[in-house]
Amino acid sequence: MQPRYCYSFASEGPWALAADLCITHWLETVGCEFDAITDEDLDREGYELIADYRVVITGSHPEYVTRTELDALEEFTANGGRLMYLGGNGFYATTSYDPENPHVVEVRRASGGTRPHQTPFAEQRHATSGEQAGLWRDKGKAPERLVGVGMSAQGFDRSTHYERLQDSFDPRAEFIFDRIGDTELVGDFGIIGGGAAGSEIDFYNPTLGTPPNTLVLATSGPLTDVYQLVMEELYETLPGIGGSEHPSVRSDLVYGSVHGGGGFFSVGSIAWTGSLSHNDYDNNVARLTTNVLRRFRDPEPLK
Repeated sequence: MQPRYCYSFASEGPWALAADLCITHWLETVGCEFDAITDEDLDREGYELIADYRVVITGSHPEYVTRTELDALEEFTANGGRLMYLGGNGFYATTSYDPENPHVVEVRRASGGTRPHQTPFAEQRHATSGEQAGLWRDKGKAPERLVGVGMSAQGFDRSTHYERLQDSFDPRAEFIFDRIGDTELVGDFGIIGGGAAGSEIDFYNPTLGTPPNTLVLATSGPLTDVYQLVMEELYETLPGIGGSEHPSVRSDLVYGSVHGGGGFFSVGSIAWTGSLSHNDYDNNVARLTTNVLRRFRDPEPLK
């Protein structure tokens, strides 16, 4: 829980709260006032809690969310709000709060998806909410629908950079790459594995509902075979599912606008936050993220 604590399994970098504090320090550095809202707050109050904000920024690893939280964020962007997803493996697993003891969070593992253990078949329904356990993607609420990307792989040996794609030169994305070169590698540095793309990563996957006007701005550089394709994308146990082999084992940087003036920007990587402070915040990860924040704070509808 200490701000500078690093985890051996996470490329010797910060994780969870420590990684999220990289975001709050960046916000303080660029002079942006903010409120910190917990998952419990959002689950309890829903959309009304965030309705008056123009921008909502996630933490580095918003994996465990409730149905109420997802509904609130969907309503937020549909009503003109802007969502910055600065993490990876987000909006992934069904989660519930005990209504009488909201400090108790319930997560059960169904018989599908990438998971550290298996809940017995007869116990795969939440006692606190009645929700069936499992991944939100299997219940019609895939993260791709909300933020354009979903879980692709995890690996904790090292991280990599991003390389710009053709969509990054679309006029709609011009504000994102202000003061960033056409061939410049984004995030080839950082305190989580040495790069901005890594740890747990997400990719553009329109088969699960990525909005059709989403721009795929950049994709991750080389990853090692420690990164393996997630179980939910794996149909047969065949060779060739590692980071150096499978085309879906990657992290994608995406931007999308939503009818009504709202939109989302997603980095699809837990390691992104660990690159913000490099060189005293004078780097292209911090510059790009700040470009997005400034445009998202502008009341002019997104295109």
